[in-house]
Amino acid sequence: MTAANPMQDFQRTIDYGVRAEADGRMTLTARLRDRFHDIEVAIVADIATLEILASRVEFHRAPTAHCTEAADKGAPLHGFVIGRGLSRKLNEVFGGPQGCGNLRVMLAGLLPLAINLQAGAGLADEEAALTAIHDRLLGTCAGYPQQGP
Repeated sequence: MTAANPMQDFQRTIDYGVRAEADGRMTLTARLRDRFHDIEVAIVADIATLEILASRVEFHRAPTAHCTEAADKGAPLHGFVIGRGLSRKLNEVFGGPQGCGNLRVMLAGLLPLAINLQAGAGLADEEAALTAIHDRLLGTCAGYPQQGP
């Protein structure tokens, strides 16, 4: 009898969170879990400027001992302003043979939430926040098409 391929029934979850802090900063968190990985990321950014101020990556579980070496690669993100060039920056920092595709995917999903938090900052109800987010993201993706000529 042949052993089952562990990838035939594979599930992966990524959870994202963002929280505004009283000091004008936000904390963005992501956690990726699957059969082989348990990775946690925390990013601190300035709400007003979207500048990344600090980062932390923890590998609670990884398929090899070398995976944890990618945890130290977050420093080049410090000082980067979340917005245009994000994908390019993530590929630069976490791409290639010394990078980590899982961290790149986690951060590509996480960091745009900073723009949403910034756009809705100070708004008390969900409708006003959604309008502000719409206005901020207009023309950036299929969900927010550019109106007019």
